[in-house]
Amino acid sequence: MVNEWMVPLLPCASVDEIRDFFLPLGFEVTYRQLRPNPYVALKREGIDLHYFGMDGFRPEDSYGSCLIVVQDTQPLYEAFAAGLRTQFGKLPLSGFPRITRPRRRKNAGDLSGFSLIDPAGNWIRVTTGPGGAPENSDHQPARSRISVDLDNAVVFADSKGDVQKAIEILERALRRNEPRASWLETLEARIYLAELLVRHLEYDRAADLISEIQNDEVPETEAQAAAPLLRQAEELQDLLPD
Repeated sequence: MVNEWMVPLLPCASVDEIRDFFLPLGFEVTYRQLRPNPYVALKREGIDLHYFGMDGFRPEDSYGSCLIVVQDTQPLYEAFAAGLRTQFGKLPLSGFPRITRPRRRKNAGDLSGFSLIDPAGNWIRVTTGPGGAPENSDHQPARSRISVDLDNAVVFADSKGDVQKAIEILERALRRNEPRASWLETLEARIYLAELLVRHLEYDRAADLISEIQNDEVPETEAQAAAPLLRQAEELQDLLPD
């Protein structure tokens, strides 16, 4: 058999809320009905998402999830992020909806992935498909313990949704003050910890950590590699309440 395709059907409380959320993310409505049962179909290039309405449905109770496989996660992330900023003025990192950043997933062959959690609590998981280049390789030097702990934290926070466990992993890793860890590896772990603290609504601790990061002296040899990470710190600072 050929030319088959599969479309996820995801639950929500309001199909119109879902429609209004996805339109700025580059989707179009291909079908909508309210009777006899609420239903909306959305499409963005090769991505099809269909939602059905359920009275009283709560995002906290959702187990809905689906997978979007792409050649490169970054362009789709940037499109989604731009649409979210249009709606909310900033990237939502906690509550419903929210988004995670593209990161290496050790539970997905070291391929990049991120998740968009919609207003109904469904996880739209975006991952690099088979044949994509892993973000690390066997030819790289042995990785430090803090980098391994960062990978574990990503699995707990971005795949399982257990932000508290991820915070504990990174706090323990940073307390260890591993001599073999590079300055850049430590910076990446600290910035991800700051993001997790924002997600966990621990704003005071996040603010202190971000301030420490921004006051650090950047080694000249690491300036170029550190620039995108430091931009993440600036964006996190903008998410803190006044």
